[in-house]
Amino acid sequence: MRERPLSFGRRGLSHCFRTLWRFGCSARLLKTNHSRTAAPNTSLPAVRMLLAQHSGRIPGVFVAAQKANFCTMRETVEENGSPELYSPHPEVRGMTLLDREAFKKTVVVPVLKVKKEIVHALLKALKHTVLQRPGLKRVIEDPEDEGSKLVILDPHQVPEFSLGQAEQEVLKQLNIPPEVSRYNLELTYENFKSEEILRAVLPEGQDVTSGFSRVGHIAHFNLRDHQLPYKHLIGQVIIDKNPGISCVVNKTSIIDSTYRNFEMEVLAGESNLVTKVKENNISYELDFAKVYWNPRLSTEHGRIVELLKPGDVLFDVFAGIGPFAIPAAKKKCVVFANDLNPESYKWLLHNCKLNKVDNKIKAFNLDGRDFLLGPVREELSKALALEKEAQKPAVHIVMNLPASALEFLDVFRHLLVGEPCGAAVLPTVHCYGFSKHENPAKEIQERAEASLGASLDGRCATYLVRNVAPNKEMLCISFQVPADVLYKRPCPAEEKPASKRLCTGKDFTEENVVS
Repeated sequence: MRERPLSFGRRGLSHCFRTLWRFGCSARLLKTNHSRTAAPNTSLPAVRMLLAQHSGRIPGVFVAAQKANFCTMRETVEENGSPELYSPHPEVRGMTLLDREAFKKTVVVPVLKVKKEIVHALLKALKHTVLQRPGLKRVIEDPEDEGSKLVILDPHQVPEFSLGQAEQEVLKQLNIPPEVSRYNLELTYENFKSEEILRAVLPEGQDVTSGFSRVGHIAHFNLRDHQLPYKHLIGQVIIDKNPGISCVVNKTSIIDSTYRNFEMEVLAGESNLVTKVKENNISYELDFAKVYWNPRLSTEHGRIVELLKPGDVLFDVFAGIGPFAIPAAKKKCVVFANDLNPESYKWLLHNCKLNKVDNKIKAFNLDGRDFLLGPVREELSKALALEKEAQKPAVHIVMNLPASALEFLDVFRHLLVGEPCGAAVLPTVHCYGFSKHENPAKEIQERAEASLGASLDGRCATYLVRNVAPNKEMLCISFQVPADVLYKRPCPAEEKPASKRLCTGKDFTEENVVS
């Protein structure tokens, strides 16, 4: 479903028409009293009119036609001059408990009476003039003539219920009378999309956010304070209008920086928060209430995995349920994945088995700093001690904890002891962070340099991952750890043995830690 929240604070008429006409609906059609209007001649040349149609221009103002007199319930009848033609009934404003019956509304639309055998030809010839609102039938039965059909025209293309010269020429060629009739069309709750309903219900002058994250069968909202009185209505509308969604939740607290989960409230639907998602052709299962998952990061997950080659080594310091680790293992990389959250660790193991890579990933349930000082240091020493340069794999370290990952970079200071064996095999770090600075890339680099104690000028690349909130960006800084940062040179008395032990590999026995 993006992914950024859509807001409906704009008031422009053309924007309203353009937005509303995109939304699908299905409609129940009422029998009507036809009042015919002869299509007048116009001085606009046919060619110019057709060009205007193909360019998608929409007339900015329509003249209101006389209202018909046939209200049977509390519905209203609106002609096509109204800018609110396809908006729900104004009485729904302020509704907090969903009443679907209150959305019934009747509008008047232009139609052409056409013989059944030439309906297809007309639809093809006037495809830019007939009704294009998705889900709404363009061809309906003629209640007065079994041999004819009624073709509904786009009210925005047929102002004042009259056709232009270009359309009249088409009708003349098809031997269709150039008369436009008025047809009463009933719209119900089922005919409006969620954006239209929420815009009509919530207070005017305030943003109506309809954007949400979809996690399997769950729709996840971050509602603002002014939207909270309508939260249960919003939840039910989202379930009604989005097939496959059966649970709507709202975040009620900020993300916990330790386990990266947050408190949430179920607004509508079932309370089952165990779900299944698919990202970049890989399936994952998770408990959304207990682990972190953000579908907006799928592109970034794919970008990092694309950098990896078979045989590379990946250390995923804050692995979550495995969106970096599992696709890397499927790419035949050697993977070490860690997460402090016991629930994330549990679902990481589960998803490794689900994707049949449980024998290709070594998983840990450690603090990120302990993971770097323990397994990462140990495996780096082994990988970088290989005697031949060609045997040394590329090493990538992913640190996706944007709230605090930059603070962990100081671990790389003198993480290894000895002499570096070559710049080509230095590990590449991909570290994530948030920034509210006016120059976020510069600020992220400066924070990384402060943790490392070294300059990264000319040695790093910064990527904008996504906009998290107004004036808040998520970025990824990638760099090879400088040798003078990573290595601690041994004392003179230990220099020769340490150098031999690290660089020659004479005392090194390679372990097959990943099968």
